[in-house]
Amino acid sequence: MATDSATFERRVTAPRRTTDAPKIQSPADPIARGLGLNRPFFDDKNRAFWILQSIGWTGYFFLRTISGFAGGLGWMLLVHTLLLTATGYSLTLLMGSLFRRLIKLKPIWTVILSLGAVALAAGVFSVIETWSVATFLKPQLRPEGAAYFAALSLDFILLAAWTALYYGINYFLLLEDQIRLRERLESQASSAQLAMLRYQLNPHFLFNTLNSISTLVLLKQTERANAMLARLSSFLRYTLANEPTAKVTLAQEVETLKLYLEIEKMRFEDRLRPHFKIESETIGARLPSLLLQPLIENAIKYAVTPAENGADIWITAQQEGHAVRLEVADNGDGTGSEISASPSTGVGLANIRDRLSQAYGAAHRFDTKQNDRGGFSVIIEIPFETGETA
Repeated sequence: MATDSATFERRVTAPRRTTDAPKIQSPADPIARGLGLNRPFFDDKNRAFWILQSIGWTGYFFLRTISGFAGGLGWMLLVHTLLLTATGYSLTLLMGSLFRRLIKLKPIWTVILSLGAVALAAGVFSVIETWSVATFLKPQLRPEGAAYFAALSLDFILLAAWTALYYGINYFLLLEDQIRLRERLESQASSAQLAMLRYQLNPHFLFNTLNSISTLVLLKQTERANAMLARLSSFLRYTLANEPTAKVTLAQEVETLKLYLEIEKMRFEDRLRPHFKIESETIGARLPSLLLQPLIENAIKYAVTPAENGADIWITAQQEGHAVRLEVADNGDGTGSEISASPSTGVGLANIRDRLSQAYGAAHRFDTKQNDRGGFSVIIEIPFETGETA
């Protein structure tokens, strides 16, 4: 259902009452909170490191112990395995402290120095492991080069795997941080661009309005000048009260356009004849604030101003599927070519194109054409968004 002359048929709907169902709490929730596992694991990198370090070396202890008992070794295996676990745990702590500094260097130096640290730690690990075998498991064993080399090879592989896992996790976290930073910067840049485009409208509109007020003052029409100033104040109060990057409902946008048209009616009187045809289904749709004002300003400039009898301007809105179709049309005698060629429309049509691209990307339509009334039409289609979906 459409309305005319800026009137709305507002449908009042009873607010929906929702009852929140009680949340079912898992018996493991207190344990998870105590361990800090009820939040993203790597939010606290230091905590995540200690958890992974402890789990990893505890697993190493149990695997070595089980394999040793399966091989027929005695209970002294527990002392041997505990010593190796403590050695590996301590060495990897020192390696982690070193790697936190090496990761900031150039990749080639990070690789070379990390391999050197792994080789040195593997050498220390193999010496301790060989001594422990000869002391606790096989007292009659006299270690030779082959025994040391075998232990060195296995320990090097173990520590190299630990190093690869350490760098893999940290580079992944660094990449995630960079992605989040880039997304935040892109969002800030987009918001700044939207704000810049939005703020371009105020000086452009103010220049025209203040020029009209100045003319009224020179003609000593003080009452009309005061009335225009009061309406200008109301319009600017609205524009300053809204965030430049925020979206407003179509109902709010129409109310703002009515404030603007009241100012222009002071200049053109009966020569300016606006008509609103807004479907009631669309009044809650959200769109960038002051999106339509430059279109009406262009219609006034190119259709109302040149014509002795002025012109009509139609602002229509209707829902088409999941989109809202907005149209600003006039019945002036121009084809729109002079509008496209005019440099002043840099804060008109070009501004709207840029704002739509920033707000919706490719999910919008912006067309201009000569309409059936002989005038100029601008058609915009944007996704239908309400307060819940915007």
